[in-house]
Amino acid sequence: MSNKAVVSLTTGLEDAEKVTVAFLVAVGAAEQQRETLMFLTKEAVRLALDGTIQGVACEGCPPLPDLAARFETAGGIYMVCPICFEAKHLDKDALVSNAELAGTVPMWKWIGDEGAVTFSY
Repeated sequence: MSNKAVVSLTTGLEDAEKVTVAFLVAVGAAEQQRETLMFLTKEAVRLALDGTIQGVACEGCPPLPDLAARFETAGGIYMVCPICFEAKHLDKDALVSNAELAGTVPMWKWIGDEGAVTFSY
């Protein structure tokens, strides 16, 4: 049985509650020692840029920067869709330290033959 988790996220800060839920799932997996990957596409690619994750989505929600810090501390990584990233003319030098530009083939290689638990937001 695989001990990997993949959280696919297409939404950026335009829907901070959805981003919060995705991070809560990813942080939960990573803090339980699962190898955890967030695959960021569409507007979510911006979340991998240093200083972008800001705010609190709702009353009682944890601050998004805290969730991102917990994800990194627990060993979580981001794979950022290079097509989406480059279409937005973003700066790859501004990626956070646990992010890399990597598409679907590297994601499948990371998942490997044992598979992974997946969530999509």
